[in-house]
Amino acid sequence: MVSDRSLDVLRVIVQDYVASREPVGSKSIVERHGFGVSAATIRHDMALLEEEELIAAPHTSSGRIPTDKGYRVFVNQLADLRPLTAAQRQAIETFLGNSSDLDEVLVRTVRLLSQLTHQVALVQYPTLGRSRVRHVEMVPLSSTRLLLVLITDTGRVEQRHIDVGAELDEVFLGEVRTKLNTRLAGVSLSDAVAVLEKIADEFPRDRGTVISDIVDSLREQVAANRAEKLIMAGAANLAMTAEDFGGSIVPVLEAIEEQVTLLRLFAEMEPDQHGLATSIGSENAAFGLGETSVLASGYSSSGGEFARVGVLGPTRMDYPSNMAAVRAVARYLSRLLGEE
Repeated sequence: MVSDRSLDVLRVIVQDYVASREPVGSKSIVERHGFGVSAATIRHDMALLEEEELIAAPHTSSGRIPTDKGYRVFVNQLADLRPLTAAQRQAIETFLGNSSDLDEVLVRTVRLLSQLTHQVALVQYPTLGRSRVRHVEMVPLSSTRLLLVLITDTGRVEQRHIDVGAELDEVFLGEVRTKLNTRLAGVSLSDAVAVLEKIADEFPRDRGTVISDIVDSLREQVAANRAEKLIMAGAANLAMTAEDFGGSIVPVLEAIEEQVTLLRLFAEMEPDQHGLATSIGSENAAFGLGETSVLASGYSSSGGEFARVGVLGPTRMDYPSNMAAVRAVARYLSRLLGEE
């Protein structure tokens, strides 16, 4: 049975090892932390922790490092989320608040989160299968070329350039624009394809090729919006912590390139009472990420769609600070997107 003091010893071992990357011994614990007991007593507590497989000796020395199980206990029981500084909170509001649409918001989100945490930042696009079309816009770029814009109620903007191979005029474009928005506005993306297939029949046959090109492009844009996607930033941060990986860092880099793998991992992570989800070390082995930890929190879009934002890095990471940053960014994302 691990005592409360032993758990406190585990806490300082995690904190000191994360800070120094050096195994932590009983003498340094006594010198650096106010336990008020002898080094022999601390060694006894460390022996109990080792019996419970919460710490381990990396080599024949007096120092110990946390195991995956130890990190799990630390996260579940011992980690107090470190509040963000006023400067960090201001950076989130300033950097994300200047975004113009969902794509830019999410790109800025991963850039900011990777800077705040020095980890790989990940953000999942909102699950858009239940999203609805808000507006379709067509901007003529030349007499035969169009910019076709699909906007959803989640704030997602999908743009395509198409060459219709025929002369266009403003009257005809106005008619197509009106009909598309009349038929599609408010329609879910899952139903939009069926609606688009019927629209071509509502125009004269001599315009069939033009309408077909427009409809085909819109179908592709609908499909792109419905696909599950991740944006990532900060992969270079892994190279800075290469010593934390027992072998080569290459398998980790290869694993994070697979969006399907990361999306599956996100889907299987269970949030705690604070809305934070963590997956540590060996818990990620099935995804090829057994030497990493993933921290995530959910956010929602204006259409009520749910997605996750998080960070991935070595198991030796600053959990309290990173968890606080992930939660703060997720909350701000929900607030920002909910206002749109």
